[in-house]
Amino acid sequence: MKWVTREHVHVDRVACPWLIRRFVDPKAEFLFVPPEQVATTAAREGAIPFDAPGVELGHRGEQCSFDAIVEKYGLSDPALLDLARIVRAADTGKPELAPESAGLEAIASGSMMIAKDDHEAIEKETFVYDALYAYCRLRIIKRKHSAELERLDGNGKLDFLRKKMTETQP
Repeated sequence: MKWVTREHVHVDRVACPWLIRRFVDPKAEFLFVPPEQVATTAAREGAIPFDAPGVELGHRGEQCSFDAIVEKYGLSDPALLDLARIVRAADTGKPELAPESAGLEAIASGSMMIAKDDHEAIEKETFVYDALYAYCRLRIIKRKHSAELERLDGNGKLDFLRKKMTETQP
C-alpha cells in the first residue's frame, strides 16, 4: 500500500513510517510531497494520507499522528503505547510528558541535516525507533520482574532480561 505525507520529515513523520512498517503494513511505500499536494497525491496514487492537516491519521487535540495510527489499527502493545507518549511529547513540544522526548527531538533535528532526503532520514532513524521500542519493552519487563531481578547479579540480570525480551517478541 502507498502512504503519503508532507515532505521534510521530523519526529512524527519518521515515527509513523516506522510504526506502519513494523505493525500495520510491512511493504508500505511512502510518498513525501509539499503539504498542499497531500490530498491530490493521495487521490491520484490511491495512497493513505497521514500527518497532514485535515486527514484521518493526523493530529487531533493533544494527540499526534502516531497516536491516530495506533488507535485506528487497534494497536494495544503496552510498550508501543509508551513509545507513543514519547513521540507525542517530542512532536508536540511537551517534554514534561516524557523525559526521553528531548533526545528524540535532537536526533530528529540532526537527522534532517545529514540525510539527503526524507527516505534516507527514515532509513537512518529506523534504528532509533527500534531501540526506543526495545527500551519501552525493557522498562515493562523490569517493572514486572523487579523482585526476580533484585536477586540476580549484573550478568544474571542481563541474561534474564535478554531472555524475557526474546520471549515477549511482538
